[in-house]
Amino acid sequence: MTTAAAVSTGAGNSGGTGNTGDADTPYALSHLDALESEAVHIFREVAGEFERPVILFSGGKDSILMLHLALKAFAPAPVPFALLHVDTGHNFPEVLDYRDRTVARHGLRLHVASVQDFIDRGELRERPDGTRNPLQTVPLLHAIESNRFDAVFGGGRRDEEKARAKERVFSLRDEFGGWDPRRQRPELWQLYNGRHSPGEHVRVFPLSNWTELDVWQYIAREKIELPAIYYAHEREVFARDGMWLAPGEWGGPKDGERVETRQVRYRTVGDMSCTGAVDSDADTIEAVIAEIAASRLTERGATRADDKLSEAAMEDRKREGYF
Repeated sequence: MTTAAAVSTGAGNSGGTGNTGDADTPYALSHLDALESEAVHIFREVAGEFERPVILFSGGKDSILMLHLALKAFAPAPVPFALLHVDTGHNFPEVLDYRDRTVARHGLRLHVASVQDFIDRGELRERPDGTRNPLQTVPLLHAIESNRFDAVFGGGRRDEEKARAKERVFSLRDEFGGWDPRRQRPELWQLYNGRHSPGEHVRVFPLSNWTELDVWQYIAREKIELPAIYYAHEREVFARDGMWLAPGEWGGPKDGERVETRQVRYRTVGDMSCTGAVDSDADTIEAVIAEIAASRLTERGATRADDKLSEAAMEDRKREGYF
């Protein structure tokens, strides 16, 4: 996305504020204002075009950012969408606590689709490696169908992973929740086509054009609270496949894997069994931004074991109905 050379920035800027004072100075948005404006437009477009949208909310930074933008899009009215969390049962306690506090603070409706419930009923089976991230698809699709959600907001960004880079902002899913890249629709001039047949639904990605650095710069500007695990802290971890994983009921560590205390932080948050921490001393938002600016790996490429199962792991899961 291109932005004009003359920009006006400032902490607490809530969007749409350009240059002021000099009548000869062209009006321009900062790149964060432009991204915010695009996302707000997408939320309002969905509200006007669909009957039962829902926001996927896990308590991770991207879903937190999505909710912040949705609150802005409809203020002073309440957000007209419910939240949906697919709970693997192996979530970080700090993230679940943040989720519940946020729902209570804003008076939001929260639907929880539990992977454990499907395992208990025999509809899903535990994987040998203990990870439940790939098991989220069935509870997600069941929640979408049973609640008749016709638009589902996700926090996916194109810079995260090559399969997500193929997505449009409005991504049509068939009656089985599957994604077919050949059915992608053009989105010229930010015109979005939400037309779908009965049984189909649309996944909506308002953060598509954001980068990890954009996310953190915006979080800093807006002073958005995040779970503490996004900042450097001491934690018990063990090494597996080049990542620092947290021990837990999911089955780690195995014999020969030594638990040690290290100063780490998390760049992305998912199932404890497949989300790795990174060594870091970035305990402030300014330090995190500097660290990300110097990184040459995306957060998923560096810390998500579920994306390393195969070369096309993410795309295969998306075709089955995953985000």
